[in-house]
Amino acid sequence: MKILISGSHGFIGSAVHNRLQQADHTLQRLIRPKQIAHSDEVFWDYTDNYINHTRLKDIDAVIHLAGENIFGRWSETKKHEIYESRVRATEFLCKNLIGLEPKPAVLLCASAVGNYGNRGDEELDETALAGNGFLAGVCQGWEDVTGIAAEAGIRVVNLRFGVVLGKNGGVMAKMLPAFKMGAGGPLGNGKQWLSWISLDDAVGAIEFALSCKNLKGPVNIVSPQPLRNKDFTHVLGKALHRPELLPIPRTMLHTMFGQFADETLLASTKAIPVKLTEAGFTFQHPDLPSALVSILNPSMAAVD
Repeated sequence: MKILISGSHGFIGSAVHNRLQQADHTLQRLIRPKQIAHSDEVFWDYTDNYINHTRLKDIDAVIHLAGENIFGRWSETKKHEIYESRVRATEFLCKNLIGLEPKPAVLLCASAVGNYGNRGDEELDETALAGNGFLAGVCQGWEDVTGIAAEAGIRVVNLRFGVVLGKNGGVMAKMLPAFKMGAGGPLGNGKQWLSWISLDDAVGAIEFALSCKNLKGPVNIVSPQPLRNKDFTHVLGKALHRPELLPIPRTMLHTMFGQFADETLLASTKAIPVKLTEAGFTFQHPDLPSALVSILNPSMAAVD
């Protein structure tokens, strides 16, 4: 299969690229024009409405993972970049994909469980209504513009990622230093639900979605066992042989991160992977202890 992939140098994208390369797919990286392109790279710049069409030939599938990092305080400029890098960029890409002959058979486009907003204890499968807030609005816009491709006959899968846990990147890279120093604790009251997935399973789900023709529309890319933040913290602390600490106050998190904290760190999202499960996907790490064994040094991971 010939696959075009954006965001291939990112935390998830690089793992996807490596997995598909090992499976002998032909891969082309969609990259911003900052350097001389190699034979497997395609230049694009949605801000200038440019894409190198001469290298877009006989593409079977597209995996679109690019987007501005959401971590950190959201200034108005940051929010604009987050929105544009997802909604405008995806719209531009889809408009170009439908002009190809032949068109790709499938587009897998990143999204997030942030689509659901802060929903307390409600279980959220893919039929749940969208929530409120900036992040939910971004996700809704992001998914809506992929309708351009779907209407042209391309099978579209909107990958609603939860928090992806893996080595050497993502949220674990930010959390582990604090936990290893004994400074990790629940966020706020710790009662908010955390929808998570191991990097191995996230990559596996993407590979599964490429070939599973029954999958389309929004798909929750999350473990079947979401956890409350305080329980997640307890399991991680135990795995690292570190004591449980007092919660980090909501007011402190809001002071440090503002709206980002309110809509991510403190928001409660209990997403369930109904579509993946019904389609027959098998999780390598359905529970957090097994995921941590794969992420941490096994000699450190006392998670039973």
